Amino acid sequence: MPKKRRRWQHRSVIFIYRVVRWAQRRLPPGLRTAIGLVLMAAGLLGFLPILGFWMFPLGVAIAVTDFPPLRRRMERWLNETRRRYHMDLLNGNR
Repeated sequence: MPKKRRRWQHRSVIFIYRVVRWAQRRLPPGLRTAIGLVLMAAGLLGFLPILGFWMFPLGVAIAVTDFPPLRRRMERWLNETRRRYHMDLLNGNR
C-alpha cells in the first residue's frame, strides 16, 4: 500500500476515534444521534465547497454510539484498526 494512503487512513481512523470518544463523554444520547444524522446528511452533499464526504462516516460513527450492539462492533473495529496502524508505525512501515 502506498505511503500516502497509509498516512491518510491512519489519520482518518485516529480522527474518528477521538471525535467518537469526545462525543461519548460530552454529548447526551439523543443529541449524539441528531448530530450524527446531520453529519450524514451533510456528507451526502460533499460535492459542495464547504462540506465534505468525510462527514458521512463520522456521522455514522457518532450516531451508532447510541445503539449498544452496533457500538460494540464499531469500537472493536476502531480499536483493531488503530492498533494495526500503530503497529505499522512502530515497525517503521510509514
